[in-house]
This record gives sequence, C-alpha cells and structure tokens, in this order.
Amino acid sequence: MKKVIFKFFGIAALSSAIFVTSCSGDDEGGETPIGSDSLTWEQALSESQSGPIQGKTVTLTAGNYELTGKLVIGEGSILTIPAGTTITATSANAYVAIAQGGKIDAQGSTSSPIVFTSAQSIWLPNTQGQGSWGGLVICGKAPINKASSATSEVADLTYGGNEPNDNSGILKYIRIEYAGKIITGEKEFNGLTLFGVGAGTTVSYIQAYHGSDDGFEFFGGTVNTDHLVSTGNEDDQFDWTEGWNGTNSYWYGKEGFSSGNRGMECDNLEANFDVTPISEPTVSNLTLVGLGDQGAEPQGLKLRHGTKAHFSNVVLANWATGIDIQHDQSLSFIPSGLFVQGVKFVNIITSAKGTNTAGGSVDVSNAYSVNNDATGAGNGVNLPDWAQGWTNMSGL
Repeated sequence: MKKVIFKFFGIAALSSAIFVTSCSGDDEGGETPIGSDSLTWEQALSESQSGPIQGKTVTLTAGNYELTGKLVIGEGSILTIPAGTTITATSANAYVAIAQGGKIDAQGSTSSPIVFTSAQSIWLPNTQGQGSWGGLVICGKAPINKASSATSEVADLTYGGNEPNDNSGILKYIRIEYAGKIITGEKEFNGLTLFGVGAGTTVSYIQAYHGSDDGFEFFGGTVNTDHLVSTGNEDDQFDWTEGWNGTNSYWYGKEGFSSGNRGMECDNLEANFDVTPISEPTVSNLTLVGLGDQGAEPQGLKLRHGTKAHFSNVVLANWATGIDIQHDQSLSFIPSGLFVQGVKFVNIITSAKGTNTAGGSVDVSNAYSVNNDATGAGNGVNLPDWAQGWTNMSGL
C-alpha cells in the first residue's frame, strides 16, 4: 500500500515541480555551451536517451536543474557540477550514471553541498519519498570477482576490468536523497552504487539519505572512501560484494523512522564464496546506530559469503546483534583476515554470534576486541562534527 501511495503523490509532485521550477536563465544553471563538443543540460538529457554520451562535456553553472530521465556520461565525456547545485528528479525513471571511461567532477563544500533529490519531497513529508528516483551510479574498470567484466544490475552498463587505479572522477560534499527506485523484486537502485570503481576516483563527504534500498553499495573495485553518512535507508546503510578492496575512514550510519535492515552487509560473492579477488576492505572510525530489535534483521555488522574485513575504532549501538559472522570461509579468516579491533557495544542484546555453513553455532569471541572508549566516526553514537551543516538529518 505504501508504494501505491508514493506513486499517486509522485504524479502530483512531478506536475507541480514542472510548473514551479524553471531551467532557463543564468540563475537557474545556465544553458550556454562552451564549445562544439559541449552539451547543455537539456541536450545531454536528450542524447542520453539513446545511449551514453561519448566524447563531450556537460558543464553546469550553480543553480537548479530538473532530471527528467536518465543521464549517462560515457567514454571520453565529463559531467562537471559546481558547489551549490541542486538536481531534482521529476521522474521515477531518472538517474545519473557515469559509464566506463566517463568522469564526473562534482565538488560541493560544507556551506554549499551538491544535492540530488526528488520532486516528491515537495509534497511528501520527510518520513516518505524513498525510491522515487534512481540515484547515482558509477561504473569503472577496476577488478571484480564475478567475471572479468559484468553488466550492472541497474542502468545496464559494463563494469570491471584490470585497471585498479582507474579514475571515474571526483565526488565531494554531495547529498543523495530519496533514491532507490525498484526495478524488479531483485534489482533496486541505491543512493550511491559503485560498480568496479578504481582507486583513482575520489569519494569523500557523501550522504545517502532515505533511500529505499542501500545507502552505499560496492560491487568489487578498489575505490577508497572517507566521511560517508548513510541515514534512514530502508535496507542496509552500507553493502559490499564482488571482491571489493578499499581503504576507508569515518563512516556514520543510522537507521530511521522505524525502517531499515542492517548497518552493514558484507559479502565476497554469494555464488562462489572462494572466488578471488576476495573482498577485504579496511574501515576505520565507524559508527552504526540501529533501532534495537525493530528491524527485519537487526544486525550492526553482517559478515558472510567468504568476505574478509578489517575494522578499527567502532561504535555499534541499538542492534539485536552487534557482529554476525556466517559461513565457513569467513569464519576461517578470523582473526588475521577478519577482525573488529576496538569496538564499543551500546544497547546491544547479543554482542557477537557465528554460524557455520551447515547452520551450527560457532564461538566468534576471537573476532573482536572491546574498547569502551571507542569514538567511532568521531562523536560516539551522535552525528560527528565533520558531518554538521552539509547533511540532511531531518527526522533522525
């Protein structure tokens, strides 16, 4: 019933957005091409409907833009978005994707973040609106373990390869709101989805707010990240699979409005737990805040399907289970390949549990160490100072 209500109001929101938002004039983003290989915003949207934009630039000026459908930046093309820009999706089929060989240069600031949002938020309260558009998708050429390359489950773009330092551009000080459009029962957009993204890409100070699936999801690749905020997303706040390896610091995740699943879901590959490269990221300075035992599977950290992981300075609060490790392969990596160093448990019913592939219980007390002075993302269970000002924390 909830999804039906969203669609009904989404039509009204879309219609209102069209009448109240102008996309012409310099104060609304500018529409003047800067060269023969340049496209205006409207030209870029039109060209994207028949395939990725190739070998061209799309350079915006600060202002407001309507995203009426998909925008796909392909080989040799770059999308430049300055600080203070707001891009509002007016269609459930809207999303922004950077294909292999394309780049994005989107650099906001603390006082002027770049915002991707939905027209539905005009009519719907902040407790709703999830899944009203796609989200932001990046596809790179870094290694994955699913195959030498694959097709993204959303946007149908190729990703993966043999370029661990592949560069898809720069993302800084960005909010992605109300994303996560459902495609099928098994395919759903996230806030920010990173498919085989390489270590040459910058992902820093990003918030995924109130999406209908995961806030951030990594499908293989080698990208490193820092200062990520994932709040109120209806599935996992963070998710990885397909052999992702990256170094990360300062992640803050919080469920909201009595919805959400896990703080973090971590896999190697569900179809083959042993395939390489094995997922083995490092995450330091992490806070995950749940809803107690209200969620569908209320776990702070769920580590399974052969993943490795290295965590340090962690705060887990308000989860039925703090750390849940599953399957023989992941269990075998404890403690050298899978360990949570210095975790503070706050209002946790079961600190940690393990389950082997056969379904039997396993003692995993050697998978973590306790530090009751851990600060997590910087401020314990509370929003850290570095996330103040540019994030949307309404209703959380």
